[in-house]
Amino acid sequence: MNINDIPGRPLAVVTGASSGIGRELALECARHGYNLLIAADRPLEETAEACRALGAEVKTVDADLSTLHGVDALHAAIGGSQVAALMANAGHGLGHAFLDQDFKAVRHVIDTNITGTLDLIQRIGRSMRERNAGKILITGSIAGLMPGTFQAVYNGTKAFIDSFAYALRNELKDTNVSVTVLMPGPTDTEFFRRADLTDTKVGSDKKQPPAEVAKTGFDAMEEGESSVVAGWKNKVQAVLANVTPAEILAEQHRKMAEPGGATSS
Repeated sequence: MNINDIPGRPLAVVTGASSGIGRELALECARHGYNLLIAADRPLEETAEACRALGAEVKTVDADLSTLHGVDALHAAIGGSQVAALMANAGHGLGHAFLDQDFKAVRHVIDTNITGTLDLIQRIGRSMRERNAGKILITGSIAGLMPGTFQAVYNGTKAFIDSFAYALRNELKDTNVSVTVLMPGPTDTEFFRRADLTDTKVGSDKKQPPAEVAKTGFDAMEEGESSVVAGWKNKVQAVLANVTPAEILAEQHRKMAEPGGATSS
């Protein structure tokens, strides 16, 4: 039986669902009557059990979505099921100066945040367009609005994703398939530890709870909005980024992301 063959419960696919924003997006889906197919490159059972406790049928896929094999595995798990909502949330960060980074790590960020994300969106999006129904939520970032000194690759990937989401939405404007980009600011997740940013100012400052970010994104997707910035401080920062010269933004980002900045005055 397909996972969405239970009457009245459409299927949502959530990537990067093991923790953070992805986990909270999965919980939002469960609360709002979706069954779930969740994927991540880390253990998913805790998220799955929490969603099942809310009444959802849940299937998990252990997959590295930076790889073709990982995307193939997730797509195969969907099988003949109709995806009502895709939340393309999987992503990785990377701190420190670009010239000091291991290029394998650089490639992994690009392949997770861009290549694998686009591959999955295209596969599922084609099916949505064919039946003229579906919702896509893409996790971008306000980081995509500014040059990311000491996070140059990550911010660059999010600039791509933010732009791509608007373009795809416009391509689908004559259909019943919606595309929404969620643009969080710093969020209290494992992101900063995994990106080796815990000794930076942005890594040590107070951050927005992931549940708040996820609810903001989920609600925007359900309403068919084009984009949403999570948190009023981030909304202000996004507005200012549009009118501030790139050189100034790059210097401001240096102060936030420079290694050792957490202990500087």
